[in-house]
Amino acid sequence: MLAIRLSAGPDRLDTLVLPVRAAADTDGGDTPATLAPTGPALPDEVLAEATALLPATRLTGRAGETYAHLRPARTPARLLLLGIGDGADRAWRAAGAALTRAGKDETHITFSVPTGTGAEAVRALVEGLLLASYRFRMTEAGEPPALTGVDLLVDDPDAYRDAVEVAETTARMTRLARDLTNTPSSVKNPQWFVAQVEAAAADQPDLHLRVRGPEELAAEGFGGILAVGGGSASTPRLVELDWRPADARTHVVLVGKGITFDTGGISIKPVPAMKLMRKDMAGAAAVVAATLGAAALRLPVRITTLAPLAENMVSGSAFRPGDIVRHYGGLTSETTNSDAEGRLVLADALAYAVRELQPDLLIDLATLTGANAVALGKRTGALYSENDQLAADLLAAVDAAGEAAWRMPLAADYVEHLGSDLADLHSSPAVGAGSVTAALYLREFTGDLRDRWLHIDMSAPSWADGDDAELTRGATGWGVRGLLRWLATLD
Repeated sequence: MLAIRLSAGPDRLDTLVLPVRAAADTDGGDTPATLAPTGPALPDEVLAEATALLPATRLTGRAGETYAHLRPARTPARLLLLGIGDGADRAWRAAGAALTRAGKDETHITFSVPTGTGAEAVRALVEGLLLASYRFRMTEAGEPPALTGVDLLVDDPDAYRDAVEVAETTARMTRLARDLTNTPSSVKNPQWFVAQVEAAAADQPDLHLRVRGPEELAAEGFGGILAVGGGSASTPRLVELDWRPADARTHVVLVGKGITFDTGGISIKPVPAMKLMRKDMAGAAAVVAATLGAAALRLPVRITTLAPLAENMVSGSAFRPGDIVRHYGGLTSETTNSDAEGRLVLADALAYAVRELQPDLLIDLATLTGANAVALGKRTGALYSENDQLAADLLAAVDAAGEAAWRMPLAADYVEHLGSDLADLHSSPAVGAGSVTAALYLREFTGDLRDRWLHIDMSAPSWADGDDAELTRGATGWGVRGLLRWLATLD
């Protein structure tokens, strides 16, 4: 990651970045932009030059606008004007991302932060800088970005140190989730995922890891995980990662879908739908990374994360459409579509959490349905819960983090579609709204935690088709930032 340094004085002025804001309206519009007042002393001639230059740039102050000005044989040699928008955290995040991209050919940049900028704004700025600089490559070809460090000029560095530390941890964990999700399935299988968690959790105090393999899963009755993973030569696993700080008063269980590749099984997907199925474990990546982030930040909340891991493959041992699956705890599911596999592994994990862990709150994240994108588009997760306060709190945290989710109904009209003549439940009804019926099915495994459970179908926002603000093409690490914001509010 980029090295971020807080400084009270401009001691490295190769490239200087000055903030630009709109003079009147916060949307930019046609209002002339002005330089925002900055704190630490900068050369008077540089400020005068930037002020004179600004009208000719036609900048509006919109967050992320940039204008580069060369100053040969002078210090600084390059001046960059950066729009900071309306001062909202989202605008600061976009500004940081734009600065990373505009300065990719520089080795070092100094940004003069406006006087009076709050700590949360600096946190958002740093998140934008670090997330937009992410790139995933499995080749040595091509030159990496030259930019290695950014200095933030502020009046009082100590006032921002905590915010920068939280931003760096959040970005590091989001980047970890992106790495896990971007890794191709020629490398990534359940065993590989386990090894990554083991390495990341090693030597972390108060962090405990248990991994169940096929024999333990069979002995304890995790029939959904075993059914989905039965068609692959790479056997399934269940990761249980437990953050147990001594001062915790609230216990949260996070569950994340971990299908390391999804062919659809015998109900095989068409090629266009299969080519990105290495991302079908993005929910597991998000909850694991959020738990590691909570441990790094020493958040005073107990978190148990469950990541059911399996490959949904086609073979003679794959589960069949029409099979009856017996889940942890005894409930059975009739499944007539082996491409509706994620809910089967989640059902096992949810039932285990309710029966054995008995948490205060139960949250699951999953790349569960294509219907998520049909309903809400590419950027927004579908959130389901019967608990108004829990839903409001998560939505607020997700929004503050710069992610997006929308609360959807758990429509009673669709419950009848879960009926089966052969089993307790039909896991893959072909009628009803797909994302809603999947959520209703999962709800059946929440027991007496039904009113303290929340599900997010995050299939669509887990992947970006191109660079945009702090997002980079590929895996987004969606959910890590929102979960860490929310977990930090619990005690």
